[in-house]
Amino acid sequence: MRCPYCNALEDRVVDSRMSQEGRAVRRRRECVNCGRRFTTYEYIEERRLQVVKRDGSSQPYDRQKIVDAIRIAATKRPISSGEIEALVEDIEDTIARSGRDEIASRQIGELVMDRLKSVDYVAYVRFASVYRNFQDLEEFYEELRDLSARRARAAASEGQAELPL
Repeated sequence: MRCPYCNALEDRVVDSRMSQEGRAVRRRRECVNCGRRFTTYEYIEERRLQVVKRDGSSQPYDRQKIVDAIRIAATKRPISSGEIEALVEDIEDTIARSGRDEIASRQIGELVMDRLKSVDYVAYVRFASVYRNFQDLEEFYEELRDLSARRARAAASEGQAELPL
């Protein structure tokens, strides 16, 4: 490490400790040449996730785009900002666990729809109608029929009692 005072390249580490909630290592160093002390921070170089768009182009991941899309779909629905943030956190955790540097925008859209479906059906349909680009009412009705059937199956399975063994 180059000394900020005399530009010498030799120093020794006097103290090391975790900093910034474990995201960095703070090191106190002493220059061997001039004896002055200075502080350095060591960070993990984070990889930037790239989103591959439908047209094949690529751009950096932008969390705010997902938040805005969900917020628009959830307009005038009983979904709090905290719930939206939790949805986006869950989506980002899923993406991070995949360990990939690139993800298709289509996959992000599917993750958003999966999460919205379990939170609010109306917000899900709003998002799906824009995301899937429904061309006519029949496509929209088909999605509503599927959603209604899924909801009926879930309600029926809740009402069934388990049989004793």
